[in-house]
Amino acid sequence: MNEIQNTPARVFIINPQELVRVGMRTLLNSVPDFMVIGEASSKEEALPLVLHHTPDIVVLDLRVQDGTGIETAKEILAHLPETRVLFLADALTDSTLLSAVATGAHGYVLQEAGAETLLHAMRSLTKGQSYLDPGVTRHTFAYLRKVADREPERGRHLLSPQERRLLPLIAQGKTNKEIAAELGLSDKTVKNYLANVYSKLHLSRRSQAAAFYLKTIP
Repeated sequence: MNEIQNTPARVFIINPQELVRVGMRTLLNSVPDFMVIGEASSKEEALPLVLHHTPDIVVLDLRVQDGTGIETAKEILAHLPETRVLFLADALTDSTLLSAVATGAHGYVLQEAGAETLLHAMRSLTKGQSYLDPGVTRHTFAYLRKVADREPERGRHLLSPQERRLLPLIAQGKTNKEIAAELGLSDKTVKNYLANVYSKLHLSRRSQAAAFYLKTIP
């Protein structure tokens, strides 16, 4: 699809609700940027039409009558990699977000968004850009924070019992020599254990190891 639009972008709508399709068609045909060339309510109905018309943009509801929008998007993009896919959804979950991103789709708009948001999203796609609804962006960051909060606990399980014994002593500011004396180990052994801790947790400084320990205290 050309990034500079000399002609309206050709749009295909896939949505199980007729009222939504009619409203979207009316909106898009009312502006010079877009031209709706077809619509469908199901995956079976949509796929042959999309492959025939090769639209610039497909606006796809996550729910279609005989499958999911995720499956439909995968099939469309497998055959038409130049077509831009914009998901429209009325709700969002972690699994839905990850599945939608994995399809290679180019945008995601919540159904509660207004007409201007939808038009802005679609204009972004015509310029070769991607678009995430602000509500989706907030959800994405919340999800990433949740994953990040789980990472330290996962990392703790990567350490051997001996390596884990080093962490509280590092957090207390003890030197390798002091740790060796307290644990009855040689300086060289402590140094090796500490190198393993850094490697397994992707750290480079004692302060990071101390921060990791403080964050993962049960």
